[in-house]
Amino acid sequence: MTTIIDGKALAAKMQGALAEKTAQLKAEHGVTPGLVVILVGEDPASQVYVRNKERSAQAAGFKSEVVRVAETITEAELLDLIAGFNQDPSWHGILVQLPLPDHINEEKVLLAIDPAKDVDGFHPTNMGKLWSGHPVMIPSTPAGIMQMFTEYDIELKGKKAVVIGRSNIVGKPMAQMLLDAHATVTIAHSRTQNLAALAKTADILVVAIGRANFVTKDFVKDGAVVIDVGMNRDENGKLCGDVAYAEVAEIASAITPVPGGVGPMTITMLMEQTYNAAVRTVK
Repeated sequence: MTTIIDGKALAAKMQGALAEKTAQLKAEHGVTPGLVVILVGEDPASQVYVRNKERSAQAAGFKSEVVRVAETITEAELLDLIAGFNQDPSWHGILVQLPLPDHINEEKVLLAIDPAKDVDGFHPTNMGKLWSGHPVMIPSTPAGIMQMFTEYDIELKGKKAVVIGRSNIVGKPMAQMLLDAHATVTIAHSRTQNLAALAKTADILVVAIGRANFVTKDFVKDGAVVIDVGMNRDENGKLCGDVAYAEVAEIASAITPVPGGVGPMTITMLMEQTYNAAVRTVK
């Protein structure tokens, strides 16, 4: 019988524990974790993501602020804004919601965030620490997936893992975390030859390719664990993942649904990283 990996339930459990840890940190050290999110412009999807992050931060008992700035803000003005939060010790996490307008260099903005406050884990310093085996701030989506493996007692050691997708946000850091857990890892992508045949060798299949229902049962070995990172709309406008869920669920040993799988864990891990950054300031 296929196990449905319930990210929503796990996120709720972790957020409850996080609120308790936050209250204890306040009581013992007088420190309240602070998360500031900078939102440039009025992209509808970004508005939703930011609202969800704000709610999670408030539920955890954090100091939380969303700074909304016009799409016309200059790059220099945005960098100055980030510099101010870098210097303010009451903020432990700084997040600039992506994407940014075309006139702003995304790489420059990510580099401007203090690596110690980079709760997204995208700064090259934090990426380098992850790849060298000394992670501090790590991208939230793969971090959430690793929590799912732990919660559901999914063994990674010695397993063959295939990650479809090579982004800095999911694919590359996911591969490294699986390596650190002693899996044997292959990174594949849209230009990989014989992709379905390669994917079918995986005990653990993580799909983050950004194509609705791309991975069918022809990509999946019987009994594989399938993690769907995708968030798409199908031809009827219905939310769906990168995996054709109904048919793949018939042969997978465990699978994440969309929605309710990986998504809730991403925000939860963002909050965990903010809390951990606050803890490091009192140690």
